[in-house]
Amino acid sequence: MPLKYVKHQPVSLKSLPDFSEVWLHDQICNDTSILELGELAVVERERPQAGGGRLDLLLSNAEDGIRYEVEIMLGATDPSHIVRTIEYWDNERRRYPAYDHVAVIIAEQITARFLNVIGLFAGSIPIIAVQLNALKSGDQLILDFVKILDQRQLRVDDTEVGGDDEQDVDRSTWDAKVGAALMKICDRVAQIANEVAEPQLVLKYKKGHVALSVPGSFFNVLTFFPKKSFLPVRFRVANPEEWIPRLSEAGIDAELKRHGTRVQVRLRNGDLEQHESLFRELIHQSVKEKAEG
Repeated sequence: MPLKYVKHQPVSLKSLPDFSEVWLHDQICNDTSILELGELAVVERERPQAGGGRLDLLLSNAEDGIRYEVEIMLGATDPSHIVRTIEYWDNERRRYPAYDHVAVIIAEQITARFLNVIGLFAGSIPIIAVQLNALKSGDQLILDFVKILDQRQLRVDDTEVGGDDEQDVDRSTWDAKVGAALMKICDRVAQIANEVAEPQLVLKYKKGHVALSVPGSFFNVLTFFPKKSFLPVRFRVANPEEWIPRLSEAGIDAELKRHGTRVQVRLRNGDLEQHESLFRELIHQSVKEKAEG
């Protein structure tokens, strides 16, 4: 069916009494995909901050290890909004240094003054600016989130400690969530890793991921992010860019993560057995380099 043109007109939510920031928070929390920042989970709304104030939204991409500190404002950006966004981002990154953190400012009008100010922090503050365009068509309201600034240069942490996703759970939680068959792939990867690991590594089950770690240590050698139909596994190796073509040539879904410092593969049932020699090499290299580092 061909698309039909529908006449619309821009409106300001700030000028409409039936809409508020709280209402806008609800829409984002009900469907975070409208921000087009990836598959995000809501960690907390109105998160209390040290020294006073509350962060509008704390969102998380567990697979990428990124947290988004989101401040929302109806109308145009102003100096206090900018300062608050940066302050809350700084609070959270100091509180949970194991994550990458990105400040996100959402407003109905991103002013030129704001862009000029952010330009002064280029390279030091990872920040995204999103302009919300509200459009009225008949009795319907459309929310159009447009990313007009994406300045992300995130640091990389070797540890993954702290935060809600780090809560301990037991194996049965993950078996119920993604299935016992898929979790057995984690077991097999652990077996291969322990062929060369000293001391022997153990699987730790967290709310947001599964880690293969040295007992009693916070350092993860490998990290798993189990899904219902596949298993993302993240490796830290010295030459990640060299592994991608090798894995892709073998028909394995592989990509670079954490700004090119990690190799992530998506394993499905049968992949490990079919390419065991290649995976053994990758797993062993990751374990040995971690021990040497």
